[in-house]
Amino acid sequence: MGAQQVQERFAELYGARPEGVWAAPGRVNLIGEHTDYNDGFVMPFALPHQATAAVSRRTDGVLRLHSADVGDTVVELRLDSLAPGGDQNWTAYPAGVVWALREAGHPVTGADVHLASTVPTGAGLSSSAALEVVIALALDDLFDLGLQRRQLARLCQRAENVYVGAPTGIMDQTASACCSEGHALFLDTRDLSQRQIPFDLAAEGLRLLVVDTQVKHAHSGGEYGKRRAGCEKGAALLGVDALRDIPYDGLDAALARLGDEEEVARLVRHVVTEDRRVERVVSLLHAGETRAIGPVLTEGHASLRDDFRISCPELDLVVDTALSHGALGARMTGGGFGGSAIVLAEATDVPALTKAIEEAFTAASCTTPRIFEAVPSAGARRVV
Repeated sequence: MGAQQVQERFAELYGARPEGVWAAPGRVNLIGEHTDYNDGFVMPFALPHQATAAVSRRTDGVLRLHSADVGDTVVELRLDSLAPGGDQNWTAYPAGVVWALREAGHPVTGADVHLASTVPTGAGLSSSAALEVVIALALDDLFDLGLQRRQLARLCQRAENVYVGAPTGIMDQTASACCSEGHALFLDTRDLSQRQIPFDLAAEGLRLLVVDTQVKHAHSGGEYGKRRAGCEKGAALLGVDALRDIPYDGLDAALARLGDEEEVARLVRHVVTEDRRVERVVSLLHAGETRAIGPVLTEGHASLRDDFRISCPELDLVVDTALSHGALGARMTGGGFGGSAIVLAEATDVPALTKAIEEAFTAASCTTPRIFEAVPSAGARRVV
């Protein structure tokens, strides 16, 4: 839904045109999975798919929310009544951002909001982060809060962690807020330092496909939280603040110290080797060796499947089929237990790869996947 349509629908709902329209994208994570809450490295880029919000200020302590994607009802909330854990609906994401802003002392006095999103939900593409960031950016502008993008990302993460109850790291919100068109974002999640890495696949005759398996996942589910708790246990047993502090060349010694903690050891091995993979991809891109990142992506999938154990048959089917039909590399992306995989391929191979993946899903009696090209796009911005 374009900005004009969002404005017009806002006017129909609330009787006046909005003060502005903002957009924030979903993201694909190229490499660096489940490292963000371990103070590690990640490398996402923004998608052209985005959440769009038309917003106006209120001064009466009321938040009114409407989504083009979820029914026709305008939901009205009192700001003074916002509290973590009380909302299990889509409204928890925008309401959580308002709560987080006010908890941090920012003078948000209410808003009218109309939202529309093209980010697929449950696909591991950060639809929730896009929703949070677009609201945070709009309120930052309207109430002249003067927040930096990294501060917005932190507040959005707090909204999702505390208000929604999903124990996610900082990557998704930072990617939505800070990514740049034509680049991947190399992010150190410990200090939030960032480097924009040129990532123009089309210029090299390459494509990166996203394959949405249509298997839904939920970050607030228990398995994601178990993995995070296991990583924290590993850090505690090894006497470090976070698994980021285990050097790659010290991994074998660290695993030996864990003794019979087999499950924790698997989690530790994934995080330490995944941080290393991020650094390898950055080095290869800097050297102009884009095709060489393919095997690194595939290594990442094996680690997520075998050590972190968050893949599923449909994700493995995408990866195995793509590799057997000439892809340069493939892996699951996102939180796991469903969602999407990415496939790096020569542009000329895309039609055959797409057909092969669709036929494999049909043969396995799986729901037809949604396949599209991932184009590194702009981060959150005001559009009207």
